[in-house]
Amino acid sequence: MARPTPLSGFPELLPEQRIVEQQVIDTLRETFELHGFAGIETRAVEPVDQLLRKGDTSKEVYLLRRLHEESAEGHSGIGLHFDLTVPFARYVLENAGKLEFPFRRYQVQKVWRGERPQDGRYREFTQADIDVVGRDVLPFHHDVEVTRVMVDALGRLTDPARLGLPGFRLQVNNRKLIQGFYAGLGVAEGDATDEVMRLVDKLDKLPTAKVHELLTTEGGLDAATADRVLALATIRATDDSFVAAVRDLGVSHELLDEGLEELAALVRACADLVTDRVRVEADLSIARGLDYYTGTVFETRLDGYESLGSICSGGRYDALASDGRATYPGVGISLGVSRVLVPLLARTGLAADRKVPSAVVVAVTDEDSRAASDAVAHALRSRGVPCEVAASAQKFGKQIRYAERRGVPYVWFPASPGSEHSHQVKDIRTGEQTDADPATWSPPAGDLRPRVSTGSTNNSEEKQQ
Repeated sequence: MARPTPLSGFPELLPEQRIVEQQVIDTLRETFELHGFAGIETRAVEPVDQLLRKGDTSKEVYLLRRLHEESAEGHSGIGLHFDLTVPFARYVLENAGKLEFPFRRYQVQKVWRGERPQDGRYREFTQADIDVVGRDVLPFHHDVEVTRVMVDALGRLTDPARLGLPGFRLQVNNRKLIQGFYAGLGVAEGDATDEVMRLVDKLDKLPTAKVHELLTTEGGLDAATADRVLALATIRATDDSFVAAVRDLGVSHELLDEGLEELAALVRACADLVTDRVRVEADLSIARGLDYYTGTVFETRLDGYESLGSICSGGRYDALASDGRATYPGVGISLGVSRVLVPLLARTGLAADRKVPSAVVVAVTDEDSRAASDAVAHALRSRGVPCEVAASAQKFGKQIRYAERRGVPYVWFPASPGSEHSHQVKDIRTGEQTDADPATWSPPAGDLRPRVSTGSTNNSEEKQQ
């Protein structure tokens, strides 16, 4: 095979990087299951007409076709899913009679998007989603539940004793609050409100003056109304003090009251999970551009990597799917696992301290005694100690260097058959060597699995540039 040309947008990890990704996914799965969420996996493809129902995604969908496609359309009518929400909606409809509602699900899978690759944007990447879906009704407390679950998960990822990832800022808002405020200003409901929200959602990419201009030219607002819309969008708070700030703007509407009450309840309910590394902030500029969100909305920024944009987002949707008899409202949030990890791996050298999961290399005295080394490895594995047998019966010094290159902390020297000497194990980091019994010995808990070296993950983008 000729030397391949790199293919942008499809990140592939080295073994020591893949271990970091696996530990992130394991931490997420553990957290989601602790909260009672069931894991599912959906197929990689969906009908094209279903993929295109979510909005302006026609340029993002990868269509599938056979090499010798003969259909008039030129494709098979199916495409790779670009998120996990569309397949989940279909999954709920197909399996509604077999599911118990409210249905709590988590899903960690690859997705594909045909967009221009750039920092934090990929054509193939892993997402981790959680959702709670009800049948016809879904009480607001599930919005709080989903938020708390993700805050808990992010807290575990940032824990220095675990992975030590940089901090996260989970920004929350409520579309009822936004829509009620706009209605109180006299902005027409429907398309006009959606257009204003879409333009306000550009504040993280465009200067305020430019958004003000767009609100008057494209949103149809007069300058004074645009000023008040932007005044709302500048309000931020880590507690429920934002309520008074909104009231001070002098706008009243029933829907505004409902949105304020829900958002304040959510922020208060997460206060006990907030740390210096995971924060929850009411940010009234957050609108989420997709029009199917109806209440709570989320976006998340990674400390020091704000240029990546939102790496964890979602919200409340009161009509995830409908079969004509029942409607399935839901609330969910999605973490872009690849979007967080791949830039960290590239910029900081974040990696596991060994290239393999092995905690022990069992040395081989000579090839005739390899079976004895295999027996030691079997005894260790039977008690959950990951290990491997040396690849060749070289001098012990070379076998130790073999373990060092792979980052394996221990080398086991089997006792010779009929010898008075016992088995010995050496910690090659310290040089300490002791007698050991393969039926009882285990390394310290911290050495059983690779550790993640956080490198410089707390560096800001400015320092890295």
